[in-house]
Amino acid sequence: MGAGLVTCVLVLGGGPDAEREVSLTSSQAVAGALAQGGRFKVEYRTIDRVTDAELEAMPGDVVFPVLHGPFGEGGPVQDMLARGDRPYIGAGPSAARRAMDKMGCKLAAAAAGVPTAVGAVLDISDSVCPFDPPVVVKPNTEGSSVGLYVCKTLDQWDRAHAAARDGAEQHPGRAWMVERFVPGRELTVGLVGPEGAMKALPIVEIRPAGGTYDYDAKYARSDTVYVTDPDLPAGVGERVRAMGEAVAAAMGVRHLARADFILTPAGEPMFLEINTMPGFTSTSLVPKAAAATGMDLPDLCAHLVELALGA
Repeated sequence: MGAGLVTCVLVLGGGPDAEREVSLTSSQAVAGALAQGGRFKVEYRTIDRVTDAELEAMPGDVVFPVLHGPFGEGGPVQDMLARGDRPYIGAGPSAARRAMDKMGCKLAAAAAGVPTAVGAVLDISDSVCPFDPPVVVKPNTEGSSVGLYVCKTLDQWDRAHAAARDGAEQHPGRAWMVERFVPGRELTVGLVGPEGAMKALPIVEIRPAGGTYDYDAKYARSDTVYVTDPDLPAGVGERVRAMGEAVAAAMGVRHLARADFILTPAGEPMFLEINTMPGFTSTSLVPKAAAATGMDLPDLCAHLVELALGA
């Protein structure tokens, strides 16, 4: 932008994915934070599925796609943005696709030397559980714990398998995965920075009252406890942050991400997955971690815009 001109940020919310309502809340929070900061002009648009022409016609010098799910976060929108001539916040198309693939994330983490639980793509035509329970069943390309099942018995596995089979009928092409359940403390680490040099924010521990951090625990209930910079065994915090940075580098993501881990009773961190457009709701974890460093939501959102602009 030339001297004296104000950069206009186009904030996108909604999308056609299962996390549409979360995206609407997150995107409104981002738009409000950028407006509150006063450094940028803000244009807000709610979208469903859009075409290149529709996206190109929307105003803005830089795009902040606060979209969650396979279409808005997993490559298709990033393809359109990459074909345009505007910078945008978040992963590029290839990295977005890799990060949306949970099994692909696990393979990339393992290749980078980051431990992760054993997992497999679920063939829904096979009713036999590939691992002895307890296991976790979830869609391979959804976020916000959509469709998450923790199966501690074969009866629970049968119910989860039936739900996956029914879900495949309702959502053709949706793949599912199953992995060994790892008990322990749930930790997450936010990551901010340019590609190849993302830095970890303070760790947040998640303590869901119901024991499972599912969609309801994230968004519908008020009894989940979040502890920023929790008390951890010596060296574990540094190790988890380093693992988060290593996975982000291996995946080629940029600007912001959130890597999730389980800390086993033996004190070993195990990688779960990475999210390339974390939420910005009142319970979202990256804003909580950023706030612990003195960076409020307007500052965080402005910093992300600056990263996209190459400032």
